[in-house]
Amino acid sequence: MARGQVDCVLVGADRIAANRDTANKVGTLQLAIVAAHYGIPFVVAAPDSTIDPRLPTGAGIPLEYRAPEEVTQLGLNLVAPRATAVENPAFDVTPGDLITAIITETGEYHGRPAEPPGS
Repeated sequence: MARGQVDCVLVGADRIAANRDTANKVGTLQLAIVAAHYGIPFVVAAPDSTIDPRLPTGAGIPLEYRAPEEVTQLGLNLVAPRATAVENPAFDVTPGDLITAIITETGEYHGRPAEPPGS
Protein backbone atom coordinates (compact mmCIF):
# COMPACT_ATOMS: atom_id res chain seq x y z
CA MET A 1 0.00 0.00 0.00
CA ALA A 2 2.79 2.40 0.88
CA ARG A 3 4.29 2.00 -2.63
CA GLY A 4 0.98 2.64 -4.40
CA GLN A 5 0.69 -0.93 -5.66
CA VAL A 6 -2.72 -1.68 -4.11
CA ASP A 7 -5.91 -0.43 -5.77
CA CYS A 8 -8.42 -1.92 -3.32
CA VAL A 9 -8.54 -4.07 -0.19
CA LEU A 10 -11.18 -6.82 -0.35
CA VAL A 11 -12.04 -8.88 2.74
CA GLY A 12 -14.83 -11.16 3.92
CA ALA A 13 -16.97 -10.92 7.05
CA ASP A 14 -18.37 -13.30 9.63
CA ARG A 15 -20.99 -10.85 10.95
CA ILE A 16 -22.22 -7.38 10.01
CA ALA A 17 -24.14 -5.07 12.36
CA ALA A 18 -26.94 -2.74 11.26
CA ASN A 19 -24.56 0.27 11.27
CA ARG A 20 -22.09 -1.58 8.97
CA ASP A 21 -19.57 -2.48 11.71
CA THR A 22 -18.08 -5.77 10.58
CA ALA A 23 -16.48 -8.70 12.43
CA ASN A 24 -13.83 -10.71 10.63
CA LYS A 25 -10.57 -12.51 11.38
CA VAL A 26 -8.11 -10.61 13.55
CA GLY A 27 -6.03 -8.25 11.46
CA THR A 28 -8.91 -6.98 9.35
CA LEU A 29 -9.21 -3.79 11.43
CA GLN A 30 -5.53 -3.04 10.90
CA LEU A 31 -5.94 -3.46 7.12
CA ALA A 32 -8.87 -1.02 7.17
CA ILE A 33 -6.86 1.55 9.12
CA VAL A 34 -3.90 1.30 6.73
CA ALA A 35 -6.19 1.46 3.68
CA ALA A 36 -7.81 4.61 5.08
CA HIS A 37 -4.38 6.12 5.71
CA TYR A 38 -3.40 5.61 2.07
CA GLY A 39 -6.81 6.52 0.62
CA ILE A 40 -7.44 3.01 -0.71
CA PRO A 41 -11.01 1.65 -0.92
CA PHE A 42 -11.76 -1.00 1.72
CA VAL A 43 -14.51 -3.37 0.54
CA VAL A 44 -16.26 -6.18 2.40
CA ALA A 45 -17.76 -9.04 0.39
CA ALA A 46 -20.10 -11.29 2.35
CA PRO A 47 -23.39 -13.15 2.00
CA ASP A 48 -26.62 -11.48 3.14
CA SER A 49 -26.81 -14.09 5.91
CA THR A 50 -23.93 -12.36 7.74
CA ILE A 51 -25.99 -9.17 8.22
CA ASP A 52 -27.72 -9.00 11.60
CA PRO A 53 -30.16 -6.05 11.48
CA ARG A 54 -31.09 -6.68 15.15
CA LEU A 55 -27.53 -5.86 16.20
CA PRO A 56 -27.26 -2.04 16.27
CA THR A 57 -23.43 -1.85 16.36
CA GLY A 58 -20.37 -4.05 16.29
CA ALA A 59 -19.94 -3.58 20.04
CA GLY A 60 -22.54 -6.33 20.51
CA ILE A 61 -20.81 -8.90 18.29
CA PRO A 62 -19.51 -11.74 20.47
CA LEU A 63 -15.89 -12.47 19.59
CA GLU A 64 -14.22 -15.87 19.65
CA TYR A 65 -11.02 -16.14 21.69
CA ARG A 66 -8.30 -18.72 21.16
CA ALA A 67 -6.23 -20.60 23.71
CA PRO A 68 -3.64 -18.55 25.63
CA GLU A 69 -1.07 -21.25 24.86
CA GLU A 70 -1.01 -20.07 21.25
CA VAL A 71 0.76 -16.97 22.59
CA THR A 72 2.64 -18.28 25.62
CA GLN A 73 4.11 -21.44 24.09
CA LEU A 74 6.13 -22.37 21.03
CA GLY A 75 5.51 -26.09 20.64
CA LEU A 76 6.09 -27.49 24.12
CA ASN A 77 8.40 -24.63 25.15
CA LEU A 78 7.11 -21.79 27.29
CA VAL A 79 7.97 -18.36 25.89
CA ALA A 80 6.23 -16.42 28.69
CA PRO A 81 5.91 -16.95 32.44
CA ARG A 82 3.13 -19.40 33.39
CA ALA A 83 1.07 -16.69 35.12
CA THR A 84 1.07 -14.35 32.10
CA ALA A 85 -2.41 -13.00 31.37
CA VAL A 86 -3.30 -13.42 27.71
CA GLU A 87 -6.11 -12.16 25.51
CA ASN A 88 -5.97 -13.94 22.17
CA PRO A 89 -8.91 -12.87 19.98
CA ALA A 90 -9.58 -14.71 16.73
CA PHE A 91 -11.73 -11.83 15.40
CA ASP A 92 -11.81 -8.05 15.51
CA VAL A 93 -14.48 -5.49 14.59
CA THR A 94 -13.95 -2.91 11.87
CA PRO A 95 -16.05 0.25 12.29
CA GLY A 96 -18.43 0.90 9.43
CA ASP A 97 -16.94 4.33 8.78
CA LEU A 98 -13.70 2.65 7.62
CA ILE A 99 -15.59 0.51 5.09
CA THR A 100 -16.02 1.91 1.58
CA ALA A 101 -18.63 -0.65 0.53
CA ILE A 102 -20.26 -3.88 1.70
CA ILE A 103 -21.20 -6.11 -1.23
CA THR A 104 -23.55 -9.11 -0.94
CA GLU A 105 -25.17 -11.44 -3.45
CA THR A 106 -28.14 -9.05 -3.60
CA GLY A 107 -26.16 -5.83 -3.98
CA GLU A 108 -24.55 -3.19 -1.80
CA TYR A 109 -25.53 -3.00 1.88
CA HIS A 110 -25.84 0.61 3.05
CA GLY A 111 -26.88 -0.11 6.62
CA ARG A 112 -30.28 0.19 8.15
CA PRO A 113 -31.75 0.86 11.58
CA ALA A 114 -31.85 -2.05 13.98
CA GLU A 115 -35.18 -3.86 14.24
CA PRO A 116 -36.91 -3.85 17.64
CA PRO A 117 -36.28 -7.01 19.71
CA GLY A 118 -38.78 -9.76 18.98
CA SER A 119 -39.51 -8.62 15.41
